[in-house]
Amino acid sequence: MDPHLLRTFVAVAEHGSFSAAASSLGYTQSAVSQHIAALEADLGTALLSRRPVKATEAGERLMEHARPLLLRLEAARADIAGLKQVRPSRLTLACMPAALTPALADALAAVRREVPGLAATTVRVLGRDEVARAVVTGGADLGLVCGAAAPSDPLPLPDAGPMITLGIAEEPLAVLLPAGHPLTGRPALRLADLADARWIDAPDTAVPLARLRSAAHSDGFRAQVAYSGTDLRGLGALVAAGHGLAALGLGAADGLPGAVGVPVSVPRLVHRTEIIHPRGPAQPVPELVAALGG
Repeated sequence: MDPHLLRTFVAVAEHGSFSAAASSLGYTQSAVSQHIAALEADLGTALLSRRPVKATEAGERLMEHARPLLLRLEAARADIAGLKQVRPSRLTLACMPAALTPALADALAAVRREVPGLAATTVRVLGRDEVARAVVTGGADLGLVCGAAAPSDPLPLPDAGPMITLGIAEEPLAVLLPAGHPLTGRPALRLADLADARWIDAPDTAVPLARLRSAAHSDGFRAQVAYSGTDLRGLGALVAAGHGLAALGLGAADGLPGAVGVPVSVPRLVHRTEIIHPRGPAQPVPELVAALGG
């Protein structure tokens, strides 16, 4: 299966348009049509309906494989390129919003003092999957991800490619409630008791609702509002205004205006933060890992 054809197919399926896909890829629309026809001939089935343009059942099945396959190809290219990489003069860090803490700022400051010649530092705030993708494809030297897990268990991360994972922090998992909510006076909460509450679906900022359903063995935790941002204060404002609840680390919940974080006692979960970085990282990544406690 030709990866160039596969990349074109993903672009058409995501854009819902041959012309938009052609524009994003820098191809002509005719070339895009030829790529799709060649891929459909190779697989012996229609992958896209034309009016409207959307994936067929076979196309949807192929999409489940296509994104991971293309990501692994990008990761392989970056991994090989990293073998001949010269000592970098800048550091790029990708992190989830809840991982952007004062401790991280202090660690970055320590690295800048200890590593001569470090010209610049870039911090990119991304969702969990985007952090992993940036690390394995060379878009970031190091990533910080966080989420709910059993104590001492690793986080479930996408199979994005070879990378080193190190746990650096665990804190109580908390439910973020509006300040006037009747449960804010509780010392702790049972997650299953809130299965029928209104929730905010904010997978890049809070714990994904699917993870809460799995942890509580419930089909509840349905979204009242979908939030696709990576701004913790934006999420906190939605909770404070009564649009729904969210689950995140207790430290991240503290200080959000108009909202209160209450720890979860059952099931026994923590909010875990992990470092991810490529194999054989160049300076100053090991220095930053050490400064972060990894």
